[in-house]
Formats: sequence, structure tokens, C-alpha cells
Amino acid sequence: MKKFLHSFCLLGLLALMACGSRIDEQAWLASLPKPWQMSRSEVSAIMPRFHQRYPLFEDRLRALALWRVGTPYAIYQLGEEVEPDLDPIFRLDLSDCTAHVLTSLSLAQSHTWDEARTNMISLHYKPDANGQQRATYKSRWHYTADRLLSNPSTADISGELVAAENLASVDITLNRGADGKEFLDLAWSRTLTARYIPNDQITLELLSKLPRIVGVAFVKPSYFKIGLLIGHEGMIIDGSDLIHAGQEAGETVRQDFMGYYFREDGPLFGGIMIYAFRPLGAAGPA
Repeated sequence: MKKFLHSFCLLGLLALMACGSRIDEQAWLASLPKPWQMSRSEVSAIMPRFHQRYPLFEDRLRALALWRVGTPYAIYQLGEEVEPDLDPIFRLDLSDCTAHVLTSLSLAQSHTWDEARTNMISLHYKPDANGQQRATYKSRWHYTADRLLSNPSTADISGELVAAENLASVDITLNRGADGKEFLDLAWSRTLTARYIPNDQITLELLSKLPRIVGVAFVKPSYFKIGLLIGHEGMIIDGSDLIHAGQEAGETVRQDFMGYYFREDGPLFGGIMIYAFRPLGAAGPA
């Protein structure tokens, strides 16, 4: 009986410590200036504090994603700063779904604004034949599915979470519609078989298997005919909450994943792909 009580008390103490840690984190993040209102020099000044408080990459990425909740939403706000897309390579004042993921991932590996911009090029653009990465419109990872299957910093792990026989699959040519025309003017397409987690496999049990922070890409079957697989993406933290730049809310939000995904009139999407976040230079082949 004494042993049972000791174990029970220990578990209770650990739960209280975890709760206290979360409250402390929330208070610290709330005490910081809002990232979408900060100058480049202010961002550079605050980033070492994140590295000091969160020495582990995954913890730092999670904290940065939470800090950015509230960022105003605007679609397609990243570019190359030259024609045909003059938008900034890196920015924090506005965000859409992919921008939130990649700029947060870049920040987590940076101590200054300039370093984050440089890292963004490594994350957001494909290497050329010589292995060099330059910010050009045609070398950008325009298609999330293409990035998840080939960019080791955001590598698909769906097959590690769900048995192969329970995955759904679709044969698709990215950037080429049923009429044979390109969706984007890239002189590029990619034919592949995409495997993803169908709705009947998206359960609380699945979420319980996830690392503390992962990426999630939402499969949109109605887009298949125009050569698109993914309609949205974000981050799942703590096996329960979705952080994403949401068009519905008009800003980056944190909300219950299952509540967001499964609505009264049915699921919002046809399935998901789960992907891991890996630091630049430390990632193995996808």
C-alpha cells in the first residue's frame, strides 16, 4: 500500500511539474514582443534567448511556432525579391500555411534575421545540377507533396505510423492537370504514387504516436484533377493541437486538431501526410 501511494504521489508531482512548466512557457512567450510587429534587428536580438531557453531543436521549433500564433494571414506572400515574384524571401509580418511552417523551421536554426533568410533559401528551394541552391521562382518547392518526398528537412513519415495496407494511395502528376496543361508555368512536372493516411486511420491513437512536434499536410482529392495533392499544411504539437496559418481565422491559430479536422458535416479533407522536422545538415535522405 505504501509503495502504491508513493508511486501515485510521484506521478501526481510529475504531472504538476509538467503543468507548471507549460504555464511558465506560456507566460514567457506572452511577455515577448509580437514577432509580426518586430524589426529585423529586434528579431536578431531576441533569437539568442530562444536558443538559451530551448537548447533542443524540437523544443525551440515548438516554442517559436507558439510565439507566432496571432500572425496576420495573407496567402502567397513569399517570393524571390526579383521578377516574377517580388515578395520577400523571408518575412514574419504575414503568413500563410506553408510560410508559417518553413519560416518557423528556418528561425529554429538561426540566431539572426540574416541567418534565417539564408536558411530559408536552403529550405524553400531545390538544389541545381551542381548542388547549389538559389532563390529562383522555378527552383522553389511549389508543391508540398514534392517537398515532403524529396526535401529531407520535411520528410514524410506517414508509412512509419500506419501499416502500408492501411494507407491510401493515388497516382498523380504534380503541376499537370487532366487536360495536360501546367497549373504553374514551371516547365516542370512530377509523376508519382502518393501514399497518405486516410480518414478512417486518423484517430486519437494515431496522434498519441506522434513526436512532440510534426508537420501535417492535408490531402485534397478535389484538387487531383489539376495536378495538386495537398490543400493545406501546419504543425501538430503535443499529439493534440494544430498550429497553422488559417484562412478561416485570418491569422495563425492554435486549435484542437480533431475538432478542426472532423466537422459536423464530415472531415475537411480526404486524408493527411505526417512529416518530420529535421535540422539542415543533419537530415538523412528522404
